[in-house]
Amino acid sequence: MNTTAPISLPLLESDVLRTFVAIADSGSFTRTAAQVFRSTAAVSLQIKRLEESLGQRLFVREARRVRLTAEGELLLGYARRLLRLNEEAVAQFLQPPLSGRVCLGIPNDLSTRLLPGVLTTFARSHPAVQVDVCVGRSVDLVAKLELGELDLCLIETGNQGLDDTLGVLVYTEPLVWAGRDGGLAVQRSPLPLALANPGCAWRRAALDALDRIGLDYRVAYSCDQSAGQEAAMIADLAIAPFPRGLIRPPLRRLGEEHGLPPLDDYQIRLLRGAQANDAVEALAAQVVQAFAQG
Repeated sequence: MNTTAPISLPLLESDVLRTFVAIADSGSFTRTAAQVFRSTAAVSLQIKRLEESLGQRLFVREARRVRLTAEGELLLGYARRLLRLNEEAVAQFLQPPLSGRVCLGIPNDLSTRLLPGVLTTFARSHPAVQVDVCVGRSVDLVAKLELGELDLCLIETGNQGLDDTLGVLVYTEPLVWAGRDGGLAVQRSPLPLALANPGCAWRRAALDALDRIGLDYRVAYSCDQSAGQEAAMIADLAIAPFPRGLIRPPLRRLGEEHGLPPLDDYQIRLLRGAQANDAVEALAAQVVQAFAQG
């Protein structure tokens, strides 16, 4: 008779997995530490213990960011599934069944990086709630909210014609200059810029900052969406004001070493319409949680 006790495998904690996923998404221990309200040292210790428990190295630290190893890429898929399953299980027992319809407004620049995850998680937790989404400019979304066409909307502060005290602040991130790594656009005079159309907060912040120091510039590329600005930067046609978290290779952050002035923070606020209900509040909570988790 075999009396050997079974080997006890380590358990993966949800809190550590959330930190691991946040680092994988942001490419930075420092940014993740701010998102999860821990010190950078505490985040590093979490990952060190995770690596020790699995016996694998999960990240490679590079000059400007960290990247996943092959083992880290494998774990990332499991981590995302485990976190989704955890949320689904908790919601099944702790959240009452909801039904109805919620209309959410969201700016173009947030729709691709935030919306898919929010809608996926919310649909698992509240499958009977229908979510309609309107993507557009912040100023247009506020108008629709006031007309009762939206129940919730996210707006970017600093847009011309909008009150920056509306709603609740849910996210703050530095707005920085960005351009192609090794590109020549930042060296040209007048300085070529890729900007959104007039009224955009990023545009106003960039032009005000350049005007303050008297730097000569020209608008070389204009587009309503950040994807257009990103394309112009990748082609080295221009530089642009960009939220720090959106910068990915082959782009890099530019700064004082290039003679560029600092920019204000980029903020996002959540606004509620007049007709609040449990379904609206549940989606609002999910949006806030998505920003908190990065």
